[in-house]
Amino acid sequence: MMMTSSSVITVPAFVDAGTQVRHFFGTRRHAMGLGLEMGIPRRGIPGSASSSWTLSVKQVHGTEALVVDRVLAPTDRFVGGWDALVTDQPGIMVAVRTADCVPILMHDPQRRVVAAVHAGWRGAVAGIVPKTLALLRSRFGSRLEHVRISIGPSAGVCCYEVDEPVLDRLYQGFSDWKKVVRIKREGRAHLDLKALVKEQAQAFGVSPSCITTVNVCTICHKDLFFSYRREGKVNGTMVSAIGLPMRQA
Repeated sequence: MMMTSSSVITVPAFVDAGTQVRHFFGTRRHAMGLGLEMGIPRRGIPGSASSSWTLSVKQVHGTEALVVDRVLAPTDRFVGGWDALVTDQPGIMVAVRTADCVPILMHDPQRRVVAAVHAGWRGAVAGIVPKTLALLRSRFGSRLEHVRISIGPSAGVCCYEVDEPVLDRLYQGFSDWKKVVRIKREGRAHLDLKALVKEQAQAFGVSPSCITTVNVCTICHKDLFFSYRREGKVNGTMVSAIGLPMRQA
């Protein structure tokens, strides 16, 4: 991974793509004034010279995606709940908030479309990653061999203990659950959320070579990240975003 200005994380797989896609995984050092259910003019955001809007919506731990396929207006409001945002519009960065859940950024440089996905254990088990990939393919004509995915900082398997109800849902929804569950001391089960969404993307047809993972645990690194598990409440969230630059006039 690569740190930028000590406040955000970027990945070479996107930086070196040659398409000038703008992206970042935020840390607690990177403050952004995003409002729910609206798009907001960008201020003080990496790559702001090439984007006009950041779009953030209410997240509900589901699998629904909001597609933005037109230019945004200052009066636009998006009332509802979505956990994936997809756009092919230059100048719009789609953003998700996390504080232990997994932020996932997707980019198809051939079809020029991007997606930001929020995946907690509920959304991951319910299949938000393959459902978003299916949307890229059906709505935008993406071919899976062209899609690049980056999995951002989240609760790591080192710290993310889960109970029987979570495991039961996982067993029912993911047949290869043994690949993503680790039994720690005293028989306690830990879930590897990053591995879960990566396995799902690969099972859907994305090449492992097109997937990168930022292997950092948000629970472990208090200096870098907010963590709901560690703090017992939401003291703040990290913002992660991706967008296509505005076309030059």
